[in-house]
Amino acid sequence: MVSFIGEYDCKLDPKGRLSVPSGLYKQFDARYRERFIINRSIFQKCLVLYPVDAWEQIMQDLSKLNRFIKENDTFIRMFTNGATQVELDGAGRILIPKKLLDYASAEKDVVLNAHLNKVEIWSKQLFEQGLSQLSDKDFEALAEKVMSKIDPNEQRKLS
Repeated sequence: MVSFIGEYDCKLDPKGRLSVPSGLYKQFDARYRERFIINRSIFQKCLVLYPVDAWEQIMQDLSKLNRFIKENDTFIRMFTNGATQVELDGAGRILIPKKLLDYASAEKDVVLNAHLNKVEIWSKQLFEQGLSQLSDKDFEALAEKVMSKIDPNEQRKLS
């Protein structure tokens, strides 16, 4: 599995184009550097940039759901609503659809938060607000709750 890391402060140009920082670009598999899927996040007011291979895996997982179950059909519709294929232009920029920028309240200053197999695109203001809402003690409790569910053999790989 591909795993991206890093946090990058970026600016959108007036047309809604985002220059992908070189430190992040170098982490993208050469086979998938040109095409991406951008979509709304499920739990946060941000956008998510998926390499095509990661998006295709999600679509394979969704295709296993029974579409004759209403909640499955509704979830698939809501999740894929707004998903858009984007490509890097010759200058290494991605044009983000205005509808998605409006959803994320992204105007000029944005933060790219890379983790696991995707990159979140946040309004800088919303990103900083989100970080400030969780105290160190709260994060400590969350880490204990989440990480204690991992098999001890898997935990050794994390420490």
